[in-house]
Amino acid sequence: MAEEVNKNEENEETQATAESKAETTEQAPVDAEREALIQQLKEAEGKIVEYKDGWARSQAEFQNFRKRVERDNESFKVSTKGDIIKKVLPVLDDLERALQNRPADDAWANGIELVARKFQNILDMEGVKKIEAKGVAFDPNFHEAISHEPSEEVESGHVIDVVQNGYVIGERVVRPALVRVAQ
Repeated sequence: MAEEVNKNEENEETQATAESKAETTEQAPVDAEREALIQQLKEAEGKIVEYKDGWARSQAEFQNFRKRVERDNESFKVSTKGDIIKKVLPVLDDLERALQNRPADDAWANGIELVARKFQNILDMEGVKKIEAKGVAFDPNFHEAISHEPSEEVESGHVIDVVQNGYVIGERVVRPALVRVAQ
């Protein structure tokens, strides 16, 4: 009977070992599959972060592009407006010269004055401003000196007289003022 007990114990040990091996062999594919799924998840999470960053950069680039296009369009409009106004300014200059030598109480002169005022109103509506120059310090950004003359009335480096008016649109000089400057 002792032999039978030993055989039973051996059978049980053999059976336990076999079950243990079976569990290990069954668990090994499950663990490998689990590890593969975890690795795929990590890769997918990495791609999510990469794609999200790429999307955010694309959005920022698009916003910058749109702002740049709007800025370029605005600059083009101002430039075009300035070019057109620059071509028309000689007409206003001629009208102003005509008004400087106008005869008193002449209907023609009054008509010319009306046309000059309408023209100036149009320029004002378009944001075109006359550069004030007489008596101010000479600024090469806004003035173009045609002569330097001695003057007792005006400080040295200041504008004595304006020969031709200058104009600006916003910050852009359409035409600098032609001026005489005191020495």
